[in-house]
Amino acid sequence: MSVVNVLDVAVYILKEKGKMTTMKLQKLVYYCQAWSLVWDETPLFEEKIYAWSNGPVVRELYDAHKGMFNITFSELSYAHPENIDSTQKETIDAVLEFYGNHSSQWLSDLTHMEDPWKNARKGIPENQRSEIEITHAAMAEYYESLTTDEES
Repeated sequence: MSVVNVLDVAVYILKEKGKMTTMKLQKLVYYCQAWSLVWDETPLFEEKIYAWSNGPVVRELYDAHKGMFNITFSELSYAHPENIDSTQKETIDAVLEFYGNHSSQWLSDLTHMEDPWKNARKGIPENQRSEIEITHAAMAEYYESLTTDEES
């Protein structure tokens, strides 16, 4: 399994789900990374995820859509979603199946209730910028615990 670029994942998501808000795209990318760490036991992409005030954000993706409210795959036409292998597509598709029809606000609110973002933001005022990373270990541990809870 190869690690792909976050923009490759973003374009794949946009091709599957169509035009969406940039905030929703950021949250879907986050959940794709989290569940790849649990189900596939490997990162989906190598870029870091930061605990910004509106939830998890990948800076490289943010830089690509900065200033936009909505985005389509054509605005990231230089990405290469064809680099995503079948196992990675399965993971992304499962995430989209579960999270993809929710609003950007719902997804943002959900991330704010979950430990990886909350713990990374601990002690930081609500609207203050932060460059604190949400680590792979924090995501894997938290989302793995959700699968264990569901199984018991």
